[in-house]
Amino acid sequence: MNWRYRYTVLILCTLAFFATMVARLVISPVVPAIGESFDVTNATVGVALSAMWVAYALSQFPSGILGDRFGERTIILTAVGLTAIASLLLALSPSFIVFFLFAVVLGAGAGLHYSVATTFLSRQYDDIGRAIGFHVAGGPLAGLLAPVIAAVVAARYGWRAALLLGTIFAVPVFVLFLWRIKPTPPQRPDQQLKERFQIGPVVELLSRRDILFTVFLSMLGAFSWQATASWLPTFLAVHHELSTAAASALFSLYFVVHGLTQPLTGWLSDRFSRDAAAAVTMLTGVFGYGLIVVADGFVSIVFAVMLVGLAMSWGAPLQSRFIDRLSERERNAGFGLVRTVYMVLGASGSVVIGAFSEWFGWIVAFGSIAAILAIAFVGIILNRLFKLNL
Repeated sequence: MNWRYRYTVLILCTLAFFATMVARLVISPVVPAIGESFDVTNATVGVALSAMWVAYALSQFPSGILGDRFGERTIILTAVGLTAIASLLLALSPSFIVFFLFAVVLGAGAGLHYSVATTFLSRQYDDIGRAIGFHVAGGPLAGLLAPVIAAVVAARYGWRAALLLGTIFAVPVFVLFLWRIKPTPPQRPDQQLKERFQIGPVVELLSRRDILFTVFLSMLGAFSWQATASWLPTFLAVHHELSTAAASALFSLYFVVHGLTQPLTGWLSDRFSRDAAAAVTMLTGVFGYGLIVVADGFVSIVFAVMLVGLAMSWGAPLQSRFIDRLSERERNAGFGLVRTVYMVLGASGSVVIGAFSEWFGWIVAFGSIAAILAIAFVGIILNRLFKLNL
C-alpha cells in the first residue's frame, strides 16, 4: 500500500479523534455560564456531562459492529458528522432538557469513532503500536487546547459560541476524510445486526483469559486516567497550595507529556513487547503518583507531573495488546466491546478518588492511584515470571 496514503489515513483518523474530543471538552469550561443561562446548578449540568461520557463509553461496542456491517470509513464519517450536528444543536438548545438530550447524542455520536478508527489503522500498519500511539495522542492535544480556546471564546461571545467550536473543528475534518479516504469494504455486509448483539459471543470473548487480563489492566489504567483528569488541578491547588494559574499550567503540562509520549510507548511496544511497554508506564505511575504526594518544592512537583503524564500513556501498548489477540474478523466488534467494558468500569475513578479526598485526605486519595498502578505492574510481572500466557 502507498505509504503516503497510509500516513493520510493516520493523520485524518487522529484529526477526527481530536475533533470529536474537542466537542466534548469545550463544555466543561463554560459549565457555570450554562447553569446560569438555564437556571440550574453546576451539579445538574454535571449530570448531563456524566450522561454524555457514559453514552460515549457505551457506543464503543455498537460502533465496531456497525463498522463490520457498513465499513470503517462510513462509521468514522458518521461519528464526525454527528459530532458537528450535535455541537450545533447544543449551542442552540432552548432549554436544559434539550441540552441534556443533545449532550447524550454528542457522546454517543463521538463514541462511534475511536474503536473503528483503531481497527482501520490496524489494517494499514504492521507496527500498530506506534500508529495507535499517534492516533490516541489526538485526545491529549484536545485536552490541552480545547479548554483554553473555549474560555477565550466564551469570555467574548458567550457559552453558545464556545460550544460551536465542536462544529467548527468537525466540519473540515469531515470534508477532508470524505475527500481523501477511500471507501472501505465491510467485513460482514450480509450478517444481521441482531446476531452480533447475542450474549453468547460476548461472554465467550470476555471469558478468554488473555482478553480478560488485558481488560483488567486497562480498567486500572482507565480508573487512574479518569481520576487524574478530574482531580489533578484541585489536588495541586489544595494539597500543594499552588495558585490556580500554576495548577492549570501544570495540568496543561500533564496533557503535553501525555500526548507526546503516546507514540513513544507505542513504539516501545512494537520494538520490545506490549507487556514491557505497559509495565514501564505502570511503574512510572507508581513513582510519579508517589512523588507528587510527597514532593516538596515546585521543581519536584513539575517532575512528578511529567512522570504522571508518561504513566497515563498506557493506552498504546494495552490497546495494541487487544488487537494482537483478536482475529481480523473480530477486531471491530471485539475491540469496541472490550473498550466499552474497561471504560465503563474505569469511569468510577472520578467518584472514588473524590470520595477518598473527602474521607481520608489528598495524600491517601492520590497515593491510592499509585497503589492501583502497582497492582497492574505486579500483574504484568507475575504473568511473565510464571508464564501464565495471559
